[in-house]
Amino acid sequence: MLFAIGLIASIIVLSNYLGPKRATSDKLKNFESGIEIRGNARQPMAVKYFLVAILFVLFDVEVIFFYPYAVNFRELGWTGFGEVLLFVALFIIGLIYIFKKGALKWEE
Repeated sequence: MLFAIGLIASIIVLSNYLGPKRATSDKLKNFESGIEIRGNARQPMAVKYFLVAILFVLFDVEVIFFYPYAVNFRELGWTGFGEVLLFVALFIIGLIYIFKKGALKWEE
């Protein structure tokens, strides 16, 4: 472990001292994926965008919990099936709540 940390630290230090340093005007410009910079990057974004992203992650993670059930569905039997139905029902109730609150409506 000490050898790995020492090797990484020495590579970083040596590359800093031995590497080329040419500060040109092109290198000092901000790089925005090849797109010319327009305006301020600190403009506020719509909260709806972040809400949809969080909801996507929430429902995407739900799918991950189906994998253990799919692998062990014979051993879990009807009890496991009932628990998975309860799990899905809770998420459907959550989705209905989200729709009723208007969280997925983009126009206002």
